[in-house]
Amino acid sequence: MQLPGRVRRLVVRLEHGLAHGSGELLHGWVQLELCGALRVRALEVCARGLATVHWLESRSIGLNVVYRDYTAYQTFLYRRRQLIPDNGEATVLQAGRHEFPFTFQLPETLATSFEGKHGSVRYWVKAKLHRPWSTVKKAKKEFTVIEPIDINTPALLAPQAGAKEKLARAWYCNRGQVSVTAKIDRKGYTPGEVIPIFAEIDNCTSRAVVPKAAIIQTQTFIARGTKKQKKSVVTSITGDPIPAGKREVWHGRALKIPPVGPSILQCRIIQVEYSLKVCVDIPGTSKLLLELPLVIGTIPLHPFGSRTSSVSSQYSVNLDWLSTIPEQLEAPPEYSAVVSSPEAEQGLAPPCRSELGDILEGPFFAYIQEFRFRPPPLYSEVDPNPASESIRPRCMTC
Repeated sequence: MQLPGRVRRLVVRLEHGLAHGSGELLHGWVQLELCGALRVRALEVCARGLATVHWLESRSIGLNVVYRDYTAYQTFLYRRRQLIPDNGEATVLQAGRHEFPFTFQLPETLATSFEGKHGSVRYWVKAKLHRPWSTVKKAKKEFTVIEPIDINTPALLAPQAGAKEKLARAWYCNRGQVSVTAKIDRKGYTPGEVIPIFAEIDNCTSRAVVPKAAIIQTQTFIARGTKKQKKSVVTSITGDPIPAGKREVWHGRALKIPPVGPSILQCRIIQVEYSLKVCVDIPGTSKLLLELPLVIGTIPLHPFGSRTSSVSSQYSVNLDWLSTIPEQLEAPPEYSAVVSSPEAEQGLAPPCRSELGDILEGPFFAYIQEFRFRPPPLYSEVDPNPASESIRPRCMTC
């Protein structure tokens, strides 16, 4: 008969902290402390990753209120391991501490861990201890997944720009037009970076307007073909009021990104997107809004940018052979001496391959050789080979 109180503690522990990425190995162990001998039927561990969406919508039908449930799930991870296999016979564990290691291979595509108002993306490891004639004892350990987003890609390095205009009206009266043009140098950023905003705001109305800029986070939850969104302001700045008939120019106005979660783009039911909104408050009418898309990534910008580094790596050339060329070249000889003397022509022949070794491998050797050993002829306005008078000019119509 199974005696109570034999299991002192059942714990799941993970290596390398709590944050992991897609494609990595998840190492850990199950720690079991016993205060006496214990008969165990099986010990299993399971790794799970699940995205969940849920909200309720109500509507009144007469005196009754009807609720409609919106729920959706998406599984990213499901792995199981038998640490003590269930072979039909009980395994006896002695008193003391026992550790059972395990390893899971995370999938290549995961969604970043997330907690929102109407949904979440969670990852955990759960251990289950099965004992004869006893309830199953469980232990759970959650961990965080950060899906890498590299902003050093052509799509995220592309500049973003836009322009909008709005006609200010009050009581059916036209009070002028407000226009805004904004640009940022790229689409992808990481938390902690500063976004320089270049913008022009023209106020052609009769009243002062106030420009603003903000980073907006949009959470989208999808279930049963219906979307529910929640928007929040991450950070914002406010410019100086622009008087009537004046123009305001932002030469790289700085907007720093605070610590926020990255964009979630790989989940079917939960999406987290960011945008930069430049708006103008117009008295007596609605705001003028200009929206530029943003992607918050996890891999920061390379020192020289991915496009520059990739091009330079493809066309890198060993230029050590240029050191053999003297810094100061001798003055070129007369052209007549070059073309009339056979000895000079023979002396101007390029050096043989055995003398130069690897120099001839340089891609620019032909151009250097031409410049060094074949000087151009002297300029003259007199044709050295005039046409003979005995030659009858050809009629252009024949």
